[in-house]
Amino acid sequence: MREIVLDTETTGFDPAEGDRIVEIGGVELFNHLPTGRTYHQYINPERDMPQSAFEVHGLSAEFLSDKPVFAAVGQAFLDFVGEAKLVIHNASFDMKFLNFELKRIGLPALPNDRAIDTLMIARQRFPGSPASLDALCRRFGVDNSRREKHGALLDSEILAEVYLELIGGRQPDLVLAPAGGARASRETVQQQEAWRPRPRPVPLAPRLSAEEAAAHEAFVAGLGEAALWRKRV
Repeated sequence: MREIVLDTETTGFDPAEGDRIVEIGGVELFNHLPTGRTYHQYINPERDMPQSAFEVHGLSAEFLSDKPVFAAVGQAFLDFVGEAKLVIHNASFDMKFLNFELKRIGLPALPNDRAIDTLMIARQRFPGSPASLDALCRRFGVDNSRREKHGALLDSEILAEVYLELIGGRQPDLVLAPAGGARASRETVQQQEAWRPRPRPVPLAPRLSAEEAAAHEAFVAGLGEAALWRKRV
C-alpha cells in the first residue's frame, strides 16, 4: 500500500479570499515504511506575503519571486502523488488549497476520501488532549527540534513518524524493511502474495502405533455409547 504524507504552506487561511500555496512537501510510504522518495516544491504565489504568514513559515515574497508558479508544477505534483492515499494533519485545510489550485489550472481535483486525517485520528485516540503536531511529537518522543518554523517537507517527515505511532508503531504490520527501499518492498509483497503452500507429494506416515490405536479404541469402548469420541459433528 502506497501513501504520501503531505503538507503545504500558504499565504493565509482561505484560497477563496486570494490566499495561495507557497510550498508543498511529501514523503512516500510503502506498507507503512519510508521509501526515501520525497517531493518538495517552493511556489511563487504571485502575490504579497502577509506578515502573519511569514512569521509562521519564514517564506518571503522576495524569496519566492523566482520560484515556479503552481501551473508549472501542478502536473508533476499529481504524477508524484499518483493514486496513493494522502496522510495529512488537518486534511481539510490542505485539500481545500490543493484542489483550489488544481481546478484553477484545469487539472483534476483530489478526492477528499483519499485523505487520511491524522488530526482526527489523534482526537479519537486521545480525546480532550492537545492534538497539534508539536503536541503529538512530545507524546510519542518524536524529535522536532529542527522545527523552528513550519516547513512543508520537514513537517511531512515529522508527520510520517507521528502517523506510524498513531496507527500502532513505526512498523505496525510487523514487516521488516528489506534492503533496496520501495522496489525491494514491492518485490517482497509480490513474492508473499504469489506464494501458496503446496500439498505434500507423499503423506506423512502416522505417528500413532498400532498398539496405541488399539489401546485408545478399548478406552473409548469402556466409556459407553454416550462417549464424546463416538459423536460425529
